[in-house]
Amino acid sequence: MPEVKPRDGVRIDLISGERMDGLASMEKIRMILDGVRDGNIVILEEGLSPDEESRLIEVTMTEISPDEFNGIEIETYPRKETADASFLDRLMGRESAKKLTVIGPANQIETLHKDETLIQTLVSRK
Repeated sequence: MPEVKPRDGVRIDLISGERMDGLASMEKIRMILDGVRDGNIVILEEGLSPDEESRLIEVTMTEISPDEFNGIEIETYPRKETADASFLDRLMGRESAKKLTVIGPANQIETLHKDETLIQTLVSRK
């Protein structure tokens, strides 16, 4: 990713599903954590699989340091795509993996409200 340093404010990285498709799970996790460690908010167009999300949390826990990295705040909600799901997927109760995920530094992002259609977040500068 090209490095852009904001003069005053918070940088938000909006990452397309297409870009994430070409990466292995650990590459995705590393890209997310590197961005968050730099103080950026990362928004994933298509989110992570449940296994990748668990691994992200696991790796984050090993990297927490009181003086350097406070961890992450993560909020996800699924997109309703039942119209696009195959008949077999709907019959078997499988949901689409496509979802929006917002990830940021725990000391900068606070979730104010979350429901099935909205995530409200307060983002502060360091």
